[in-house]
Amino acid sequence: MPTEILMPALSPTMEEGTLAKWLVKEGDTVSSGDLIAEIETDKATMEFEAVDEGRIGKLLVAAGTEGVKVNTPIAILLEEGESEDDIDDSAAPSKPAPEAAPAADAGGKAAPDGGPAPAAAPPAPSATDGQRIFASPLARRIAAEKGLDLTAIQGSGPRGRIVKADVEAATAPAAKPAKAEAPQTAAAPQAAAAQPAGLSPDAVARMYDGRAYEVVTLDGMRKTIAARLTEAKQTIPHFYLRRDIRLDALLEFRGTLNAQLGARGVKLSVNDFIIKACALALQQVPKANAVWAGDRILQLKPSDVAVAVAIEGGLFTPVLKDAETKSLSQLSKEMKDLAARARDRKLAPQEYQGGSFAISNLGMFGIDNFDAVINPPHGAILAVGAGVKKPVVNDAGEIEVATVMSVTLSVDHRVIDGALGAELLEAIRDNLENPLAMLA
Repeated sequence: MPTEILMPALSPTMEEGTLAKWLVKEGDTVSSGDLIAEIETDKATMEFEAVDEGRIGKLLVAAGTEGVKVNTPIAILLEEGESEDDIDDSAAPSKPAPEAAPAADAGGKAAPDGGPAPAAAPPAPSATDGQRIFASPLARRIAAEKGLDLTAIQGSGPRGRIVKADVEAATAPAAKPAKAEAPQTAAAPQAAAAQPAGLSPDAVARMYDGRAYEVVTLDGMRKTIAARLTEAKQTIPHFYLRRDIRLDALLEFRGTLNAQLGARGVKLSVNDFIIKACALALQQVPKANAVWAGDRILQLKPSDVAVAVAIEGGLFTPVLKDAETKSLSQLSKEMKDLAARARDRKLAPQEYQGGSFAISNLGMFGIDNFDAVINPPHGAILAVGAGVKKPVVNDAGEIEVATVMSVTLSVDHRVIDGALGAELLEAIRDNLENPLAMLA
């Protein structure tokens, strides 16, 4: 029986995507692991692999088609001995298969929050209910060689189809497979941007009748940003803590390090120091290294710090994992790589999902201070302004000129209370004003 190849869920929050390019054509033979298509999600373009072997009988969705729902049939795969005549003419992409509940986004735009979790496939029908066992020819052959009963094997392919990997992972034929335990995931609100009450799109357009304007169609990234930030401001009880941080010691120390590291091609930025300072602060105040998981708080052990990167039409927040263990030069190199691939939309979901804390730095744009919106499920985000020279009063009571940077910590009050947030911000300030100690 021909097998439908379905639109994959390439990230936990993906609901639809664009079939950017087919890498195969009708009549091509494919094996498990072969690249067959390029799929554009709201964040990146990713390659899609075949999970079974066979021959491409029909491409149901044309290259370049936008808004293809997850689990919608996009192609038909024929088994050995099957022909195009076996394809049901009613097969069409307009009838998506029932979707499994999406896994909770641990990373946010970022869903800092682990790697992509594909939608769970329905179990393969057993022989006892009178239906056919769906398995690839290769899986059947391996099962016969190993003496395995296909009715006792849970398929992981499309629609519960048993594929090679399922049979190879199966053990003794007499052993009943243990029921797979569903992974625990934190409940997450459906990411859908709500339309303001009383302001339908047509009503807004009528307000500007007679005025010249251009309609800009929302792409997947802009839709996701709108949905996530609407969710954040509507559901997260934000509060804000502000501090001024003196940068003179850091700038002097940075200059010394860059002079010494120049031969190695390393040039540290102030942002590299900020990342390191925040990562260490999360270790110094471990109760603040936490995320909101709906009915519980998850307190993380490592410091996985997300950093906002502006790109054309939106932004990414790639995550620097285990940032507390990495040197400044490692953080600098990794951040440059993530930022470059973010701008090319080449990040994998696990690279921009996760983390417990984020940094948004607009200082390079001359912004003195601002309030950043928390990226759920993060517990906090640090908004960083520009370092500017200001008159300050030193410990001796004398007025002197210093380079001062204003920062604002936006905090989720469900996760972090005021005193704990103040303690975290004090640790960040102390690390930045005493940069040499961060290398100890």
